[in-house]
Amino acid sequence: MSIKSDHWIRRMAEQHDMISPFEPNQVRTTGRNNKIISYGTSSYGYDVRCSDEFKIFHNINSSIVDPKKFDRKSFVDVKSDVCIIPPNSFCLARTVEHIKIPRNVLTICLGKSTYARCGIIVNVTPLEPEWEGHVTLEFSNTTPLPAKIYANEGVAQFLFFESDEVCDVSYKDRGGKYQGQQGVTLPKA
Repeated sequence: MSIKSDHWIRRMAEQHDMISPFEPNQVRTTGRNNKIISYGTSSYGYDVRCSDEFKIFHNINSSIVDPKKFDRKSFVDVKSDVCIIPPNSFCLARTVEHIKIPRNVLTICLGKSTYARCGIIVNVTPLEPEWEGHVTLEFSNTTPLPAKIYANEGVAQFLFFESDEVCDVSYKDRGGKYQGQQGVTLPKA
């Protein structure tokens, strides 16, 4: 199993629609002197963007967080160019990009250092072979201060690992519960 390069990522995105919309290069500005947190193809990965749809966690109802019976009322929906995460809390968002993982590939996601250095942790489980959809992102604010997330800018890097064997059963074959997700998807039991 080896990590895949920028050349492979470009080819898979352009010929097999692995990432859509796709940026073949690293984007660091959106015009004159307007710096952004970078996104697009890097040497051995792809930096995805966060959409402008957020679900911010709150505990007004003093609920218990239960992954088998998650209370949808524990989130406030926000559509904005920025998201302010309360101290020691979290929010959910999704990627701008729609991702289609090939059958012989496993994809790992790591948060960008710009956010990590501010105490903002990005969490995504591995994207399994033949998983497809918008990726739900979890942002944890580990600080005692409010934290800001920027929509339509880079938030995490995907690393693609190609196996030397094709798996017997893919995520799609199993009928995975998050297959084909659109929008920000809450936990499913």
